[in-house]
Amino acid sequence: MDGVIGFFQDLGPNLQILFDRSPQILQGLQITVLATILGGLLALLISFVFGIAQVVKFSAVRVVARIFVEFFRGTSLVVQLFWLAFVLPQLPYPFGFQLEPLLIGVLALGLNYGAYGAEVVRGSIGSVPKGQYEAISALSLSPARGMFRIVIPQAWALMLPSLSNLWIQLLKGSAIVGTVSLYDLFFQVEQVRDRTGTWFAYLFALLAYYLIAWVIVIIMNGLEIRAKHRIGRGPALSHSWRSLFQAPGATTKEGAVA
Repeated sequence: MDGVIGFFQDLGPNLQILFDRSPQILQGLQITVLATILGGLLALLISFVFGIAQVVKFSAVRVVARIFVEFFRGTSLVVQLFWLAFVLPQLPYPFGFQLEPLLIGVLALGLNYGAYGAEVVRGSIGSVPKGQYEAISALSLSPARGMFRIVIPQAWALMLPSLSNLWIQLLKGSAIVGTVSLYDLFFQVEQVRDRTGTWFAYLFALLAYYLIAWVIVIIMNGLEIRAKHRIGRGPALSHSWRSLFQAPGATTKEGAVA
């Protein structure tokens, strides 16, 4: 029986079914976490490479970076995933080759969300006060050294709330990797749904993804507090640990941003 009444009536048997399938659920959870971490790291790398490329003086580099960002932002993540899984192997040699399902998911997530992240990096660098660039000239630093020693540390603190939100979006987007034979958490939940009903299975999925998202929030809040403290814009993590559990960008009583 499904629905609210059926949910409570069958709660005990459904929990037993969930327990019996716990090895498969944990395996799916592992795949989801792995795809989220690896996809997030790839997206972060792409964000910095193409975000910084959009603000350099070389016009050709800016054009290439802009084309990349607009292409992957303007096309569907599902289409990108299917293209890597089903079109890429059919391309003529030497361009066509078969990728492992996990690698397909990581690449699709990293490329798509990395394009969005590149805009976050570009905007954060542009938000650094112009006086900081004047300080680079005053200190006789090269543009590259000034970028990584002065501009990036300040932009890093500014971009972390947006990157945190993107990482959570990437987690939720990872639910589609089951369509390319990657047996992630959502795929395993779908298998449970056949025996437990819609209410129980999808409620479990909501709670599971919510808990993973809060782990991401805690990690990113910790990075943001540390980044702001290093540039003198907030207290140390040891003095504002409660901020770890707030939503990204929420202002605390101490004046820090969590």
